[in-house]
Amino acid sequence: MNLLDGKYVSEKLKLEIAEEAAKILANTGRKPHLVAVLVGHDGGSETYVASKMKNCEAVGFKSSLVRYESDVTEEELLAKVAELNADADIDGIIVQLPLPKHIDPEKVTEKINPAKDVDGFHPVNLGRMQRNLPSFIPATPYGITLMLKEYGIDTAGKHCVVVGRSNIVGSPMSILMARNTQPGNCTVTICHSRTPDIKKFTLDADILIVAIGKKNFITADMVKDGVVVIDVGMNRETSTVTKSGYKLYGDVDFENVAPKSSWITPVPGGVGLMTIIGLLKNTLASANKEVYS
Repeated sequence: MNLLDGKYVSEKLKLEIAEEAAKILANTGRKPHLVAVLVGHDGGSETYVASKMKNCEAVGFKSSLVRYESDVTEEELLAKVAELNADADIDGIIVQLPLPKHIDPEKVTEKINPAKDVDGFHPVNLGRMQRNLPSFIPATPYGITLMLKEYGIDTAGKHCVVVGRSNIVGSPMSILMARNTQPGNCTVTICHSRTPDIKKFTLDADILIVAIGKKNFITADMVKDGVVVIDVGMNRETSTVTKSGYKLYGDVDFENVAPKSSWITPVPGGVGLMTIIGLLKNTLASANKEVYS
């Protein structure tokens, strides 16, 4: 078993991103600028946004946070997004999900200018990604491909099984792994909550990517020897033995699946750290006008 170490890869790539950001500052007199919009006080969202802001500062980006209480109207939020779209100093905009129930997340996503959609959720970016055109790729799938590339994992011709079909991870991940790229060129099967006998598919996987949001969903009897396992799960449970007061679990039973794997990501220390890298690289590409010029 070999570890796909998100900490190692993310630290290496952050150094490269910082070098690029310094070049932009030297050439233009400005830093790449990411704006995050946070609605309400969800604990997980607070943590994620704080981490994104901290990492932006660490690589020499400018970061700004726009806060709203959970009773903000949909109209007010959409107006703010339009204002951010029009600000030439801003390279990237993210609106942290989930949003309160009275706000339609699709409306908010579609309001963001695709050229500033560094989360990669806008239908225009998803469509361009599907056609293998320059686009902002959703941050988590992007981070996973960067990790596979860093470790030289051969994916061509392999059977990749993706468990989970969300628009944020599962669906775009399945597209990326099927594209004529490296990593990519896989035969892809996508499974989800309505798939009967998921085990039949996971046992056949050469590469297994799990993003279903259920603690230890994948067990040792569901994988074959030598499988590459990417665990996207981030399931928080309260704990009396950790300093933070909670413990993170993946969607994969790491302790028992790891011995059968050729490569596997830990939780924490795996995909979560690479998600931040995907976001930073998208913001850098926006600042360089690499996707939309």
